[in-house]
Amino acid sequence: MTKQENISSQRLKAIIGGSIGNLVEWYDWYAYSAFSLYFSSAFFPQQDATAQLLNTAAIFAVGFLMRPIGGWMFGRIADKIGRKQSMTLSVLLMSLGSLLIALTPAYNTIGVLSPIILLLARLLQGLSVGGEYGVSATYLSEMATENRRGFYSSFQYVTLVGGQLTALGIQLILQKLLLTEDQLHAWGWRIPFVIGAILSLIALYLRKSLHETEAFEVQKQKKNEKKGTVSELLKHPKAVLTVVGLTLGGTLAFYTYTNYMQKFLVNTVHLSKSQSTLISFVSLLIFVILQPIFGALSDKIGRKPLLISFGLLGTIFTVPLLTALGQTQSQFTAFCLLMAGLIIVSGYTSINAIVKAELFPAEIRALGVGLPYALTVAIFGGTAEYIALWFKNAGNESYFYWYITFCISISLFVYLFMKDTKKTSKLNQDLN
Repeated sequence: MTKQENISSQRLKAIIGGSIGNLVEWYDWYAYSAFSLYFSSAFFPQQDATAQLLNTAAIFAVGFLMRPIGGWMFGRIADKIGRKQSMTLSVLLMSLGSLLIALTPAYNTIGVLSPIILLLARLLQGLSVGGEYGVSATYLSEMATENRRGFYSSFQYVTLVGGQLTALGIQLILQKLLLTEDQLHAWGWRIPFVIGAILSLIALYLRKSLHETEAFEVQKQKKNEKKGTVSELLKHPKAVLTVVGLTLGGTLAFYTYTNYMQKFLVNTVHLSKSQSTLISFVSLLIFVILQPIFGALSDKIGRKPLLISFGLLGTIFTVPLLTALGQTQSQFTAFCLLMAGLIIVSGYTSINAIVKAELFPAEIRALGVGLPYALTVAIFGGTAEYIALWFKNAGNESYFYWYITFCISISLFVYLFMKDTKKTSKLNQDLN
């Protein structure tokens, strides 16, 4: 094997290994949301279904509060010690969180300790996934070749959504083939969390064999004691604010059309749980296929046109799409409307990881990508489900649609005035 072939082989192994580990982490994270329809009554015994979902959504949101801490902690580790070590540690924490959820007794067995342990597990998972995004985005971006960075980094969301697809796929198998509705409510919801803990150990094995990125190895030789620190990050205020601005509308739209949508289809559209799971699964499967297509397109035309397309279309069509979706009685119409929303969001999801990575130099990249992103997601993405349910409970569900529109319009403003990072990428400076 020639040197070039060896480098290509290492790069492919790194992309696959990093992506699979990312998929497992996000599976563990999304299993909570996918199966909350079944376990909410085990931890919160109120009679009202919306109240139970509000409680589980609140813990889901609290888990997001740990993400900035995870973004800071794992970003610092990645910039000072290595991308590989940081990703290995994060997957260990995720495994522990999943195992805790799987083994926690119900409220009628240990009382208030039950939701407390659930909260602790989600805090651990929030810490883990908060670090996962920034570090894996950095790793995939640094391992990619210059002319295919958009394509390779799009696998960040391929595997992120792939984790959700895996969770929904397991839910479909349990719903359709293995368990009854009563069994799922009684104990079947624990199965995906056991699977998650096992998959995390597999991901741990894969990540231990990864190669470190050349960009990190080069900057590791430089004597900079402040690399991976907040003080060093604050030397790049424009890049930090850009990450916040471009994430704001995108993360809210993404969590609405993916994470919250299953509950929306049950609670607002009044489809059955199995129908909503099937629609979510098929739409997300197509959404996954779109990511590398959009990513490759950004390698040809730049990142900015895709971001502006998302911002413009999202601002115009969010309210009409969600209003029509909430009023439809047809499964097929619901699928088409949901798919339209996901196509629009793809302009953001497919390339946001590479855009953020291209804003920062190697010595601060993982922290720069992870921390401001995690803060923005904690505030807007993590609360999306809770705010949606709160408006619905108050009888003003359409206010949520306007809230999303407003946030996307803010991001559109950022997209219009930011530079196209494909042309100004800091990744091009890593080996100098």
